[in-house]
Amino acid sequence: MLDADLLANLGLIVVAGACFVFLGKLIRMPSIVVYLLAGLVLGPVTGLVTLGDTLELIAEIGIALLLFLVGLELSFEKIKDVGKVAVIAGIGQVVFTAAGGFVVCWLLGFTYMESAFLAIALTFSSTVVVVKLLDQKGHLDSLYGRIAVGIFLVQDLVVIVMLTLLAGLGRGEGGGPGEVAWGLVLAFTGMGGLLLLALVASRYLLPKPFGWASRSPETIFIWSLAWCFLFVLTAEHLELSLEIGAFLAGISLAQLPYNEDLRRRVHPLMSFFIAVFFVTLGIQMDFSEARLHLGAALILSLFVLIGNPFIFMLIIAKMGYSEKTSFSTSVTVAQISEFSFIFAAMGVTSGLIATHILSITAVVGLITISASAYMILYSDPLYRLCRRLRILAPFRAGQEDDDRPPPRRSGHVIVVGMNALGRTIATRLSAKGHAVLAVDTDPFKLRDLPCDTLLGNVDYASVLEAAGLERARALISALQIEETNYLLTYRCKEFGVPCAIHAFDLSLVQDLVDLGADYLMTPKFDGIRRQNQLLREGRLEPS
Repeated sequence: MLDADLLANLGLIVVAGACFVFLGKLIRMPSIVVYLLAGLVLGPVTGLVTLGDTLELIAEIGIALLLFLVGLELSFEKIKDVGKVAVIAGIGQVVFTAAGGFVVCWLLGFTYMESAFLAIALTFSSTVVVVKLLDQKGHLDSLYGRIAVGIFLVQDLVVIVMLTLLAGLGRGEGGGPGEVAWGLVLAFTGMGGLLLLALVASRYLLPKPFGWASRSPETIFIWSLAWCFLFVLTAEHLELSLEIGAFLAGISLAQLPYNEDLRRRVHPLMSFFIAVFFVTLGIQMDFSEARLHLGAALILSLFVLIGNPFIFMLIIAKMGYSEKTSFSTSVTVAQISEFSFIFAAMGVTSGLIATHILSITAVVGLITISASAYMILYSDPLYRLCRRLRILAPFRAGQEDDDRPPPRRSGHVIVVGMNALGRTIATRLSAKGHAVLAVDTDPFKLRDLPCDTLLGNVDYASVLEAAGLERARALISALQIEETNYLLTYRCKEFGVPCAIHAFDLSLVQDLVDLGADYLMTPKFDGIRRQNQLLREGRLEPS
C-alpha cells in the first residue's frame, strides 16, 4: 500500500506545479523558475508539504531523467562546424567566471569552501532552459544557436568532472591525504571508463539494435530508459553520482540518427519527474536564510547577468564573429544552470557547505533564469538598444551579419507513411521532378528513396514544423491510422495546405470530408470498381 501522506504530498506538488506553470505561461516565465516558486509556496511559505524518503527518491529519479534529457540535446553532428569557438569560449568562460566569482564571493565574506562552491555554481549555464527558448524562437539551427549548444556541451563536460571530483572526495572522507588522492584516482578512472563506453557504444553498439527498436515507439521508449538506468546503475557501482551515469547515457544516444524522435518520445515522462525535482528543491529552501543573504544573492545575480555575457562577447568577437552573432550568443549564457542546483545540493549532502549556500544558489537561479529568459526572447530589440547606446562599440566586432539561416523547405510535397502506397507516390512524384519529403517513424522504410526524408511522428507539432508544412505545396497521407489522418487534415486546413488523405475504410469518408480534406484516396473502393468494369467488359473472368 502506498503511504497516504506520500500521495497527498505528491498530489499537492503536481497540482501546484500545474497551476504555477499556467500562470508562468502568461508572462513567459521558464518552467524551472515556476517550479521553484511552487516549491517555495508549498514549503517555506505555507508548510503544506514536508519531504519524506519516498518523495526524495522520486526527486532523485527526476535528477537522473533531467540530466539524461540534457545529454540527449547534445549531438556532436549539430555543432561540428563551431567546435573551435565552442571549446575556446566554453573553457575561457569557465576559467574567468570561476576565478571572478570566487573573488566576488570572498569579498562578500564567504569562506574559501563556500566561495569555491558558489563560484562553480555561477559558472554553468542552463542547457534545458536555453535550448527550449531557442527552439521556441526557431533559432536552434542558427549560427549563434549552434555555438551556444556547443558551449553548453563543453560546460556540461566540465560539470561531469566537478561531480566526479565530489564523488572522489566522498570516497576519501574522513581519511588522510593519501586516501583522498586514491579516491580521486578511482573516481576519475571510473568516469573515464564510463565516458569511453558511452562513445564506443554510440558508434558501434547502439545503431543497429536501436534502429530496429525505432520501428516501435513503445520499444524505443523502453529501451532508452533501460539504457539510462543501466548507466545509472553502473555509475552507482563505480561509486560515482547517478547524475554522471544519466548524462553520459544521454550523450551516447544523442549521437544516433534518430535522437530527435527519441527525445520527443522520452520528454513527457521526464517533464513529470523534472517538475517534482524542482518543486521539491524549492520546498527544501530555507527562506529565512536566503533572506539574510539577499544582498549577496543580488550581487552574484548581477555578476552572472552582466559578467558572463561580457566575457563571451569579448571571446567570440575576438574570434572574428560578427557583432550580432557575438551578442546573441552572449545573451544565451546569462543564467546559472540546473547543474548549479544539483552541485550545491551535493555539497550540502556531503557536509562541505551549509544549507544557506543552497538557498543563495536557488535565489540566484530564480533571478538569472527569469531575467535571461526575457533577454533571449527579446534579444533582437535588446541588440538594437545596445547598438544605439554604443555599449557594444568597445568590443570592435564586425558589423556584417555572418549568420546565414539554413534554407527552409518551400513548395514541396509531403508524403506521410512509407508503406507500399506511400513509397509508390513518393517515387513517382520524384520521377516527375517534384520536390518530395517522405516522412515515417521507421528509418528502414525511408531507405533508398529518391527524395528527401524525415524521421518522426507527425502527431508531434515539432515534426510538422520540421517538415515545413506551412510552406508545403501539398500533403499526401498514405497512413492507415484514423486519428493521425484526422489530425493531418485539420493541420492542413489550419495552414491552408491542400491535402490528399488515404480513406482506407469507406466509413471514414464523411468524417474526412467534414474536416475539409481536399482529396480522398480510396484504393479498395477504386479497385472493386475497376474489377466490376473489367467484368462488364469481359476482360476479367469471374472466380
